[in-house]
Amino acid sequence: MTQVFTPIHTRPAFRQSKSKAAPFLPMSRQEMQQLGWECCDIILVTGDAYVDHPSFGMAIIGRLLEAQGFRVGIIAQPDWHSAEAFKALGKPGLFFGIAAGNMDSMINRYTADRKIRSDDAYTPGNVAGKRPDRASIVYSQRCREAYKDVPLVLGGIEASLRRIAHYDYWQDKVRRSILLDSRADLLLYGNAERAVVEVAHRLAAGEPIDSLRDIRGTAFVRKDTPENWMEIDSTRIDRPGKIDKIINPYVNTRDLPECEIEQRSSGETAEMDADDEVQVLHIEPRVRLDRSKTVIRIPSFEKVSKDPVLYAHASRVLHLETNPGNARALVQLHGDQEVWLNPPPIPLTTDEMDYVFDLSYARVPHPLYGKAEIPAYKMIRFSVNIMRGCFGGCTFCSITEHEGRIIQNRSQTSIIKEIEQIRDKVPGFTGVISDLGGPTANMYRIACKTTEIEAACRKPSCVYPGICPNLNTDHSALTQLYRDARKLKGVKKILIASGLRYDLAVEDPEYVRELVTHHVGGYLKIAPEHTEQGPLDKMMKPGIGSYDTFKKMFERFSKEAGKDQYLIPYFIAAHPGTTDTDMLNLALWLKTNGFKADQVQAFYPSPMATATAMYHTGRNPLRRLSYKKNAEKVDTVKGERQRRLHKAFLRWHDPENWPLLREALKSMGRADLIGSGEQQLIPDEEVTEAYPGQRRKNAPRTSGTAKGKLLTQHTGLPPRAHKGGKNRKPATVGHRKG
Repeated sequence: MTQVFTPIHTRPAFRQSKSKAAPFLPMSRQEMQQLGWECCDIILVTGDAYVDHPSFGMAIIGRLLEAQGFRVGIIAQPDWHSAEAFKALGKPGLFFGIAAGNMDSMINRYTADRKIRSDDAYTPGNVAGKRPDRASIVYSQRCREAYKDVPLVLGGIEASLRRIAHYDYWQDKVRRSILLDSRADLLLYGNAERAVVEVAHRLAAGEPIDSLRDIRGTAFVRKDTPENWMEIDSTRIDRPGKIDKIINPYVNTRDLPECEIEQRSSGETAEMDADDEVQVLHIEPRVRLDRSKTVIRIPSFEKVSKDPVLYAHASRVLHLETNPGNARALVQLHGDQEVWLNPPPIPLTTDEMDYVFDLSYARVPHPLYGKAEIPAYKMIRFSVNIMRGCFGGCTFCSITEHEGRIIQNRSQTSIIKEIEQIRDKVPGFTGVISDLGGPTANMYRIACKTTEIEAACRKPSCVYPGICPNLNTDHSALTQLYRDARKLKGVKKILIASGLRYDLAVEDPEYVRELVTHHVGGYLKIAPEHTEQGPLDKMMKPGIGSYDTFKKMFERFSKEAGKDQYLIPYFIAAHPGTTDTDMLNLALWLKTNGFKADQVQAFYPSPMATATAMYHTGRNPLRRLSYKKNAEKVDTVKGERQRRLHKAFLRWHDPENWPLLREALKSMGRADLIGSGEQQLIPDEEVTEAYPGQRRKNAPRTSGTAKGKLLTQHTGLPPRAHKGGKNRKPATVGHRKG
């Protein structure tokens, strides 16, 4: 399908301004006055602190709209208890743009065990409680109260992942589309640069908000299906229906009455009489549906909220319609309202990506925050985002549902320019770039061999169950980027902190050599997630054999470089499809390989993820769905005790977990693993009694030994300093709670 669009960097600006970009987008009337503004065209409301950096969504959208000639203001982390804070910049001329922030507000506030977090990395001082639960809904309500006639445009990851009826982990029920709960006029999902520019220009040209119905990557309420559209009914699961009888091929249906044609096509056969005139068979050409004018009706909110099989079916359909090259629109009934989803946005070209990332970012937090530290900014201030998207398709991850499977790349020139800006402008730079990456470290400039195949593909992953033969796995562009970036004056070291897709990396040993020799700061994060095939299949992750292959390459190249470096493998507890036996086998693997996890991560059912559908329904949307008793079921770990047990298996070495593990091993018939032998997992009760207390000073050591590497799960923080000397193996690494 040919994609037609206007590149965002070629659009004429709405308002031609001779002045330079604002030092910061205004957050107060005083700042507006300093810029000579009477009012804002667009006001962006966000649940994060305002950091003018391209890693923060509102900064990207704000600077992009500014470059398009619009006057843009920011209301960051407003007091949501009344509408007053939402009037701070006055009434916007075009619309309010609303987002919960860089994270879903519920995930931001609650742990995987539904406990309230004590911190918020996107808030000055790491203070929790500066945004409400379901922030997109609350902010929308307050904006409507402040100025009821101003259009509301909802965006960001929270809105993106809740655009249709979705399972909500915190309420343990299916909620309707956030578009209805927020009462917004329009929802933008995915990376919304192209859509938000289109919306802004068309509203500025005088079009009403309820006429914007043809923009990709948008959702809205529509009364009915337009007359010139074809609707495909997918409100029931796919299953064989009544098989019609074959029409007599010698009957020329052109000469039959219309009613008889209908009867015969519905199953009646035309019997041949001896004196029937044999006529030439007339075959009508096959009608090919226009996908751009086709909408798929998925089961209604009322049905998916009551029927787990239909919920899994709706999830399956949605994930099949995510390729911008062939996706069709979706519609879902909510009561008497129709929520309509246009096809996903067209990925940005390299020129457009460069345009977005080359905008006039200050690259620091707004001066309003003074010296207060914003942990999320501290983590990324010396990092560079080189691409977007991920074709891994991991079922527990929502990146694909938001950013898409097609990799969107920046040019090397743009990336080098940003590194130089960090070197020259960002306070505290010491010569170390903390990351050149994105959702995955090594997908830069990797794509399908042809755009035609890419546009037609409907596979959920390019690397599962194996690497697609149509995928170009050449890492040479990334390798060259690393080499050129290292040569920059003032740059001492470039680290790679983004997670590495190691099954892809082993396809290019030269890249692995380059990475290991020059860009590993002692530890390299990779994510096998599990060792057992059952849960790995539900995750759509490769087998542990790929990890072993990469590990050998990593150790060989580290030795050749004369460096003492370690892999940090991450694992998930309690993922759908995981049994107690699977976790036991993982624990035995960890002990055999000398890994002792510090903090571990349990599966977190984020909205819209395929694994969340498995968790909620006990069905596998990756396979054919059925109501039959023998249909495939998915083991789900929901009870608090079983979730604790699965996490305890990952921390098999912790004495606090031994009583729970001992009880479980006995019930599993594996009491033979209790004891002090090398082949046994945990000691017997006498050892526990000898070391009472939470942190036993005299208990057996769990780190610092030849095979005692202590790991942290899914961390984005740098390693902690270790007092044992630079050649000693790491005892722990930094972690975040939850």
